[in-house]
Amino acid sequence: MSTFTDTLVHGNEHSFHPETLTPMQKLTLKYVVFGLVYYAFAVIEGMLLRINAVEPQELLFPDRYYAMLTAHPLVGIFGSSYLLVFGAFTFLLPYLMHKPLWSYRLANWTLWLIVVGVFTFWLDGFITHYAPLYTLYWPLPADFDQFEPVAGAIFITGIALVMVGTLLFVLNVFKTISYTPEGWTRQPPGRLLGDALGLTTLKLFFTGKLSRSKEQDHLVSLPVAAIARGTVDVLFNAGVILFTGVLILVYMVAEILGTSLRTSAVDALLYKNWYWWGLDLVADGLVLVFVAGTWYLLAQLITGREVFMARWARFALGLEVVVSWTVWSHHLLSDQGQPAALKMGSGEFVTAFELITQGLAFFIVLVTLWQARPLTMSNPLKFLIGGLLGFALAVPAGIMQADAGLNRILHNTQWVIGPHVHVAVLVGLTMTLYAAVYLLLPLLTNGAELYSQRLATVHFWCHLVGGIGMGAFMGMAGLQGMLRRTIYYEGEFQPYMVLAAISGFLLLVALLVFLYNIVMTLGLSGAVGLFRRSPLPPSVLVPGTDLAVQPETATTGAGKE
Repeated sequence: MSTFTDTLVHGNEHSFHPETLTPMQKLTLKYVVFGLVYYAFAVIEGMLLRINAVEPQELLFPDRYYAMLTAHPLVGIFGSSYLLVFGAFTFLLPYLMHKPLWSYRLANWTLWLIVVGVFTFWLDGFITHYAPLYTLYWPLPADFDQFEPVAGAIFITGIALVMVGTLLFVLNVFKTISYTPEGWTRQPPGRLLGDALGLTTLKLFFTGKLSRSKEQDHLVSLPVAAIARGTVDVLFNAGVILFTGVLILVYMVAEILGTSLRTSAVDALLYKNWYWWGLDLVADGLVLVFVAGTWYLLAQLITGREVFMARWARFALGLEVVVSWTVWSHHLLSDQGQPAALKMGSGEFVTAFELITQGLAFFIVLVTLWQARPLTMSNPLKFLIGGLLGFALAVPAGIMQADAGLNRILHNTQWVIGPHVHVAVLVGLTMTLYAAVYLLLPLLTNGAELYSQRLATVHFWCHLVGGIGMGAFMGMAGLQGMLRRTIYYEGEFQPYMVLAAISGFLLLVALLVFLYNIVMTLGLSGAVGLFRRSPLPPSVLVPGTDLAVQPETATTGAGKE
């Protein structure tokens, strides 16, 4: 067998042996695998959408185009980002707290509910062309003159499965933080959870002791606090989306059973405020809080030192959570029925405050890296810097949209989805997640060596240039008046769309290079081996350390090889 074929099948044989992986390592890698598969779905669909924006294609006749436009962001958020984030935190939370995950079975259920749920609504959209777009504005999702109720019911069922899996993740996070493993000295659950949620920081702040506090004053580490506080937003978001889905599903099922509820009134403005409050918790709460926490963790692991101004980082995380609950109205600045007080307060003033909370996280991470010089420009460090750059570009772009005057120009244009959403998600969030994947890969594979550093470098530059380029050219078209979710048949904005498509192609190249590098590192047999049962118990965090049996290793064995 040739060297290439041997590596393709078996991977890095001298350092990667899937049979030695613990259940936690295998489970986390399965999250990563499915997350990357759904990211590939989103990238391929995105490229088709970009091609259609250059020149409308017969293959993507309007019904299919809008169905794809509906599924594309949902697959990217729930199928890719959720799985990568949940998988990383399911592994890192017990690893950082030096105790087993509360429920391995629950984490497994979370994985499969999200995987099946995402595939359900994606396949439904592909077959039936159900296309209410991701906003699900009332009464569009239940518009039976436009959509079949069966198609809508299947689509919403898929969303509901994702939300149920998300709620199981929330339960697992909070229980893991607060519970005491069997055989251990009892831990204070209320104090642990309270410290993770920020009560200790609030006490120090109001007693004037915050500036003199140290990390030793806290029961949980800064990254664990970020995970806990981001999970609060995950809980609220899942509750809102699940309730909304059930509401729509009631209309769908009633129609299927022959009982029309069309005359039943749901106030459209109240519905939109409720829905955007929940949906915005993903972007302005979950993403920003989780990303900031991941930045802090990456900075700690890369530099080997405590985060600069850790006490204020904790305070800013708590403030960001509260801010995330009150900024939803910036999505309704152009809605004539929205009260002016909400537009000015929530939509403009509070939204602008995110420049401070996210800017503080940005500053803290950069100073932490600066103080640790000299640093090797490793893959995690490069992608971390790329993620920082992404949010440095995307957050101000979003704040610009949150000005009532500019919003009248930018609302519903390619600017919104380009410089703000795509740069935030593709450059800011995704590059941060790539940094975590590169950092965790040796830990999850017991030291497997990356197949090619040169390919990793190609991956970095193609993704960075492609992500920023696509956002920039979409933004330029938006400034010229190009609307989002609109098909242009006369090529009015074709030069911008050609450049955006070329940038999107770079993102596709980046993904293919990355996947090839990972496959050559693990091998096809290694990837298949992830789905074989491990002989080790789920409580094992790293080989040779069963924390459920050896509680005395809680502070020495769980976080080390």
